[in-house]
Amino acid sequence: MSLDVITFGEAMLLLVADRPGPLEDAEFFGKRTAGAETNAAIGLARLGLKVGWASRVGADSMGRYLMRVMQNEGIDCSHVIADPTQRTGIQIKGRVEGGGDPPTEYYRKGSAASLFQPDQIDVPWLISARHLHTTGVFSAVSDSCLATVQRSMTLMRGAGRTVSFDTNLRPSLWSSPERMREVINALAAQADWVLPGLEEGQVLTGETTPEGVAAFYRAQGAKLVVVKLGPEGAYFEGDAARGHVPGFPVAQVVDTVGAGDGFAAGVISGLLDGLSVPDAVKRGAWIGARAVQVLGDSEGFPTREELTGAGL
Repeated sequence: MSLDVITFGEAMLLLVADRPGPLEDAEFFGKRTAGAETNAAIGLARLGLKVGWASRVGADSMGRYLMRVMQNEGIDCSHVIADPTQRTGIQIKGRVEGGGDPPTEYYRKGSAASLFQPDQIDVPWLISARHLHTTGVFSAVSDSCLATVQRSMTLMRGAGRTVSFDTNLRPSLWSSPERMREVINALAAQADWVLPGLEEGQVLTGETTPEGVAAFYRAQGAKLVVVKLGPEGAYFEGDAARGHVPGFPVAQVVDTVGAGDGFAAGVISGLLDGLSVPDAVKRGAWIGARAVQVLGDSEGFPTREELTGAGL
């Protein structure tokens, strides 16, 4: 197969404040990339997997910047459309001393990516990959993006490929909590590997424990559920085994955004590499711990060399 993993998703220009505090007090911003799916794509590509990304960006300086970054990571961007009539989405993020959730503002409504249509999927290109990674973010951007995610999952399952789904909740993008739960749980039911955070799982399922969340999605047909527990590691439950993988110690939390995407890249790459589920989850936990120690969504993701050096 020509590719290992394909993902559909919106990449945004990320502007990160130079100092902690309210965004209005920041004077300078660093330019980076943002996007749940593209974060995972970068993480997978750095580990040496062949990754394809499909999306739309504006034919503007921001879109050109994002394309250059992704191409420099070795990601196949041949199915990203540069639209001269639309703009690229923007995210502005503050900084918080000691980590935690930073103040964030989004300017993505009506962006080029939100106009992606399901009939723009190149089916032969898609099913040339071994695996599809999807998240709840692109699904929430617009109705056409949701239809794109649904069709891509159906096509890959029909072709006998594996599909992963990271719930990755963005409540502000949904019309109501009820609609969010309905759609996200329906998408999870179409995935082989489901990757919720514990708090997300509690919102989506009504269950309070990692075991309860995992059982909910297993009952819907998931072959493997990995519940992220932050610094406590992760709980996994699959056809062959269930258990808990502890988190890796972190000296200082700098930026938690992107850690879940790095975790997903670790688990997916491990499973595609043929690792056991516990070892794949351990890899994900290690990458997540690295990610929170540096500024930026994907700057802490390791290379395959670094992964090998860590014995993972």
